[in-house]
Amino acid sequence: MKISTEFSKYATEYGKYNIIQEKVATKLLTHVKNRPQNILDLGCGSGAIAKKLFWKVEHFVGVDFAPGMLELHPKANYIECIHGDFNDDKLFKYLQRYSFDYIISASALQWADDLDAVFKNLRGLNTPVSLAIFTSGTFKTLNTTAQLKPLLRSRKEIEKIAKRYFEDAIFEVVEYKLVFESVRKMFRYIKKSGVSGSRNILSYKEAKALMQAYPLDYLEFEVLFICS
Repeated sequence: MKISTEFSKYATEYGKYNIIQEKVATKLLTHVKNRPQNILDLGCGSGAIAKKLFWKVEHFVGVDFAPGMLELHPKANYIECIHGDFNDDKLFKYLQRYSFDYIISASALQWADDLDAVFKNLRGLNTPVSLAIFTSGTFKTLNTTAQLKPLLRSRKEIEKIAKRYFEDAIFEVVEYKLVFESVRKMFRYIKKSGVSGSRNILSYKEAKALMQAYPLDYLEFEVLFICS
């Protein structure tokens, strides 16, 4: 299953489970200065950023590769939704026709196939950015308990790539915890929120053993904020 398909599959339930993503979107907007009027939201999802904007803008462009998410995105005269994949160079060639004051991406770029290429394309738009990217510190104890290789890049790897294109960027790492009443509900959250990246490599027996062995009542998340 492609990641875009998984996000579309659970799009109607996403709002119930994207608790951490909502916190990330709120924090990311605190980094945005001078109230830009022409904004690109890369990996906009169902519209967390658009819903949280606390100032009026002239033009807001939201891009996402999951049609189900775009259907849920807020609609308005000043909002334009584009079905596109940030892994595709053609998207950025298309975006060159716009004039943006600011680029935002919250909880999306961890899914980049080639993060170096995406950062290079972002740099080509010659616009300040505020990015929030989940790192390998996410689900750290879960991965250790299950003896799984982290699905995401480490914060050091992301920083190293980002510094090639955003020389004056400010980096901040924020850790979050999400507590659950039971491990079963925790696993349901992982499935419904889309944060598993469509990975389903444990058998039923292995998943059951993991549920019994997991030592915490919460999940860990680690997010790297990059602002230029």
